[in-house]
Amino acid sequence: MVGLVSATAAGRRARDRLAAAWPEATRVYDTGGEGGAAGTGAVREAVTRAFSECDRLVCFLATGATVRLIAPLLGGKADDPGVVCVDEAQRYAVALLGGHAGGANDLAHAVAEALPGCRPVVTTATDAADVPGLDTLGLPVEGAVAAVSRAILDGEPVRLVRHSVLPLPALPPNVAETTENATQSDGGPGGRGADDGCALLVSDRAATPGDRTAVLRPPTLAVGVGASRGAPADEVAALVGQALADAGLSPLSVTELATVEAKAGEEGIVEAARRLGVPLRTYPAEELAAVPVPHPSDAPLAAVGTPSVAEAAALLACGEGAELVVPKRKSAPEGRAAMATCAVARRRHRGRLAVVGLGPGARDLLTPRARDELRRASVVVGLDQYVDQIRDLLRPGTRVLESGLGAEEERARTAVAEARAGHAVALIGSGDAGVYAMASPALAEASADIDVVGVPGVTAALAAAALLGAPLGHDHVSISLSDLHTPWEVIERRVRAAAESDLVVTFYNPRSRGRDWQLPKALALLAEHRAPHTPAGVVRNASRPGERTTVTTLGELDPETVDMMTVVTVGNTATRTVAGRMVTPRGYRWQESR
Repeated sequence: MVGLVSATAAGRRARDRLAAAWPEATRVYDTGGEGGAAGTGAVREAVTRAFSECDRLVCFLATGATVRLIAPLLGGKADDPGVVCVDEAQRYAVALLGGHAGGANDLAHAVAEALPGCRPVVTTATDAADVPGLDTLGLPVEGAVAAVSRAILDGEPVRLVRHSVLPLPALPPNVAETTENATQSDGGPGGRGADDGCALLVSDRAATPGDRTAVLRPPTLAVGVGASRGAPADEVAALVGQALADAGLSPLSVTELATVEAKAGEEGIVEAARRLGVPLRTYPAEELAAVPVPHPSDAPLAAVGTPSVAEAAALLACGEGAELVVPKRKSAPEGRAAMATCAVARRRHRGRLAVVGLGPGARDLLTPRARDELRRASVVVGLDQYVDQIRDLLRPGTRVLESGLGAEEERARTAVAEARAGHAVALIGSGDAGVYAMASPALAEASADIDVVGVPGVTAALAAAALLGAPLGHDHVSISLSDLHTPWEVIERRVRAAAESDLVVTFYNPRSRGRDWQLPKALALLAEHRAPHTPAGVVRNASRPGERTTVTTLGELDPETVDMMTVVTVGNTATRTVAGRMVTPRGYRWQESR
């Protein structure tokens, strides 16, 4: 919840704008003073309440006033809410407190987007240097976080040691991955002494980091738990903790406790999950019974309908390729029989491939999600001219693998191979990656051993249509006239079907130096079913420098004005030209009324 506090009329107007934009996420703290400035006491009371009741706080106050108000309330970095200040003119949203841990940096950007003319002010060192903060990766991190972060920022050599495949965002070139077997030593995990510099370890092993090592805890482990009715929470929690400790595993890498559905309300298991700070996940007995395990038993089969609860639940929670790292073990209470069992499994982490559509070219048509994926990637693969469009958005240290025209399949194979190696990869293409672009060849190469994310983009057809008016207001089809991958006989059949079906048609790849006859042929096929005065549009370099838009007719369209940078749209029998714009009505009744 975001608390909103204001003191003046201008602040209240900005406060109310945010409250209207985020109705489910904000809480307004009234300070009175309607029609004038609120009193200091009312503002102090509102800030104090919001500070204790909300995760984040936006103060429409001067930074100095906000500092004085929150100073007595400060507790610690891990507990304080993020605080953002907005000035009287709403020109700046300043991340004042809790930039990373409190979410103030992200909030400052969000506030700036919601208030016209406002700009975010973020002074966190990693953000200023465009380096991902170790505490912003969505993972538990411990050890010498400040020292290692400082070394990364200062350009000092930092060793990256990964025990777990984990797709990380790009890190600066001074962070170099090593293949050494990290162990606990005088310098902590990393296998070397303190004089060898800083290290960043990615591991679920429970080694104690040294004073120059930070440890990222990947979400690799799941604990399966079985328990008799009435098993005490202390017994279950102690069993889980001891199992992890004996195996040398960090509790921070545990993502869930898992058990059979019949035990979903078992108080001891529920409480053990709460103490560990992870959710409790349950499975039907028949699903658990289908999981091969090394230590099946008749007791759980008779009690809940599956020969294994702990081992089967842990393996099932970790998915395909899971490894059982701690076989089933029983609790050991003094003076009575064990009432709990547990097992630990490790999931096989995969690399990540994001197939990203960059849109038609204009920066403001690049979607926020596409921008986020580019920032998340450590490897970017793409056509050289598309890479040039977004090179400035990439983090320092991003590895760029670019190639020229005609290497689509090679780029797809390269991107998949990099993802299989455990990297976070962005495979980029123009428009929407799934429309005549890189998603198809990439997904044809990618198997289930990597995670694939599709990021939609604004297609060339949509960008051209927006410039032409509303030509796609009714049913429409896109057809590529390139016969490099599709025989012309197939293309001709599709064009003829579109003509007979009275569909609005958008032609991609309409004409090149080596293919100059296909577009006239396609237009002739349409002309068999449409009048010469049917509106047609020609858009070259939509949303790019040199953009040119022409609204003409099917009979007057000159193929000589068309090249591979052009999109051609031909209307259907209902399409009209209105005030120089193509308009296809949503229904045919409009046509009948004219």
